[in-house]
Amino acid sequence: MLTPADMTALTLTLRLAVVTTGILLLVGTPLAWFMARSRSPFRVVLEAVVALPLVLPPTVLGFYLLLLLGPRGPLGTLLAEPSLAFTFPGLVIGSALYSLPFVVQPLQNAFRAAGRTPLDVAATLGAGPLDRFFTVALPLARPGFVTASVLGFAHTVGEFGVVLMIGGNIPGVTRVASIAVYDHVERLDYASAHALSLVLMAASLVMLVAVYAYNHLHDRHAAGAARVFP
Repeated sequence: MLTPADMTALTLTLRLAVVTTGILLLVGTPLAWFMARSRSPFRVVLEAVVALPLVLPPTVLGFYLLLLLGPRGPLGTLLAEPSLAFTFPGLVIGSALYSLPFVVQPLQNAFRAAGRTPLDVAATLGAGPLDRFFTVALPLARPGFVTASVLGFAHTVGEFGVVLMIGGNIPGVTRVASIAVYDHVERLDYASAHALSLVLMAASLVMLVAVYAYNHLHDRHAAGAARVFP
């Protein structure tokens, strides 16, 4: 059975994942659009920076965020609050940076897969850049948005190293579910660790099954439309 502390950690994890995913979709959409459409030589550098959290140890990213957001860091000295470290906003910043490639890369691939032809056709019909983006590019990239949302959400739920470094382990403030599992194992309370881990594993599996099912359904509909309108 889950303890009240575990339920609090799950609630905080859900809140963190929702906020982080929303921010990443807002920031990642124009970033992915630029990376998919730009021909600038600096695009390669930008793609490498976005993908850096995939290969960078989470504790390294968390360490530098701790220095950046701490009371003596460049951002910490500019804030009215003493520090963003060991706070929920600090968790959001760390989670957003660490989950950035899991949102941007699916969106970038979706925009590339849509191609230029539909946008060119819309342009010949008098659609402006914003009109083409919102009425043509975004609908065509819908599967990428579903994948990006689920991957960003699930990856935030499973984060450990970054949230531990930047948030610590403050119950009700920064103690998320992954930290709670670690606490149970440290206390040799394997039953509680098992119960909480099962919840996280089941939730992650359900989300992944849902996104794969949606993508397969979308592909079947697209293939059917291609047969009707070759």
